Amino acid sequence: MMKKEKTQLYEGMYIVSSTLSEDARNKALERITNSITSRGGEVHKVHDQGRKKLAYEIEGKKEGYYFLIYFSLPTSVIDDLWREYQLNEDLIRFMTLRAEEVLEEIKFKPLTQS
Repeated sequence: MMKKEKTQLYEGMYIVSSTLSEDARNKALERITNSITSRGGEVHKVHDQGRKKLAYEIEGKKEGYYFLIYFSLPTSVIDDLWREYQLNEDLIRFMTLRAEEVLEEIKFKPLTQS
């Protein structure tokens, strides 16, 4: 009997190029989620955060389209996933953190005006 590989819950923030059409953006998101599921992972929740101004310019881009994705994945394949992301030209930035739970809602505290 094969030993079941340990999976970990992750929270991934993905910034996709804002110059993509809606169709191309959906395909870029699908490519990201397929990268997870094709490696034995499971996508639990996708939060579409919409188009936002970047904190700083990245490769000449001032805006990006943000997605927050909760997924679980065997820990041994996370490096493969990151390598694939780095080859994805539609993906401006990504960050993956270990998560304790899947948040069904994303709430931001309002910024205080100074």
